[in-house]
Amino acid sequence: MSTDDLAARLLHLHSEGLAKGAPVAPQVEMASMFHLPGDPAGVPGYGRMDNRTWSALEEALAALEDAPCLSFPSGMGAISAALFSCLKAGDRILVPTDGYYTTRVLSDRFLKALGVEMVLRETARFAEGGFEGFALVFLETPSNPGLDLCDIRSVADAVHAAGGLLVVDNTTMTPYGQRPLDLGADIVVASDTKAPNGHSDLLMGHVATRNADLLAAMRDWRKLAGGIPGPFEAWLTLRGLATLELRLSRMVASAEVIAGRLAEHPGVTDLRYPGLSNHPARAQMATPGFLMSFTLKDEATAERFINDCPLIQPATSFGGVHTSAERRARWGDAVAPGFVRLSVGIEPVETLWAAMAKVLP
Repeated sequence: MSTDDLAARLLHLHSEGLAKGAPVAPQVEMASMFHLPGDPAGVPGYGRMDNRTWSALEEALAALEDAPCLSFPSGMGAISAALFSCLKAGDRILVPTDGYYTTRVLSDRFLKALGVEMVLRETARFAEGGFEGFALVFLETPSNPGLDLCDIRSVADAVHAAGGLLVVDNTTMTPYGQRPLDLGADIVVASDTKAPNGHSDLLMGHVATRNADLLAAMRDWRKLAGGIPGPFEAWLTLRGLATLELRLSRMVASAEVIAGRLAEHPGVTDLRYPGLSNHPARAQMATPGFLMSFTLKDEATAERFINDCPLIQPATSFGGVHTSAERRARWGDAVAPGFVRLSVGIEPVETLWAAMAKVLP
C-alpha cells in the first residue's frame, strides 16, 4: 500500500463497520471495572488487561505497521516489554553505543543483574564482528543522536542465521519513513511520544511484530507487570496519528531545505542528515526524516544558538510541531560540547530559516 493510500485509510479506519448513529470519533473509555456477570470470557474484564481505547489505537498502529501492535505508556515501556519478555539468564544482547542511551542504562543496570550480558557496538560498524552468540540484537537506525545508518536487511539476515532475534527502534523514522518488519526485523519498538502523537503533551510507545509467540509474550508482560497506557493518552495519540503523514511531509520538506543551507554555513561542522548521505542503507528509507545533527564551535556557541532563536524550543525529545533542539552532551552522550540535535517542526520554512540564520555564528 502506498503512503498516500495508507494515510487515507487511516483517517477512515474507525468508521469501517460503524452502526448507524454511532459517533464517528473514537471514544475514551475511562474504566477499571466492567459489568461482568457469569462467564467472563470474551469481554473486557479488568482495566489492567483490556481497554477499548487501547484497542482503537492498536488497530490504527497495526494498519501503519502492517502487523499486530501493543501500546505502552512510553517508548521505554515498549522497549522494556521487548527485552524482558524475550531474554533469560545466560543470554547475551548486542546494543548500539550511539543509540538512545536509556536502553543501554536499562540493560546495564537491570538486565545484567538478572544474568543477561550486554555487548556494545557502534551503529556505523554494527555488522563487524558478526552476531554469533547473541540471543537478541537491538538496532537503531538512524541512530539517536548521531544519525548514523545501518542496513536492516543485511543485519536481520545475519542475526537470524546466527539464531538470534532482531529488535529495531524505529522512533526516528516512524512507519511512514522506514519499515523494519518488511526488512526482516522480528520486533519494532517506537516512542509514540515523538512524531506519532506530535504535540509534546503525552508519553506513549508501541511494539509491533508478525510473530504470534513474541506478541503473546509481550502482551503477558504488559498484563502482569502492569505497564499499561492511560486511556486518555491513548485517545490523544490516536488523534495525533490522523495528521502524522501531513505533519511529516511538511517537516521533512523543511528539514531538507535547512540541512542544505546548514551544510554551506561556515560556522557549522559535521552536519549529519540522512538526506545528504550516500550510505547504502539510505535506500531502505522512504524519507530522510526531520532530524539532523551538527556541531558548532563550543558549548557556549551551541547554547546561544538554541536559546536565542525564538523559533527553536530548547527541549529534549523530538518530533513535535515546534522545531526543537538540544545540546546532547549535557546528557552524557559521546559527542562534542557544541553538538546540536535539531528536530524540524511545521513552521513555515523561510520564516524558520530566517530566525535560525540570525543566531548562527
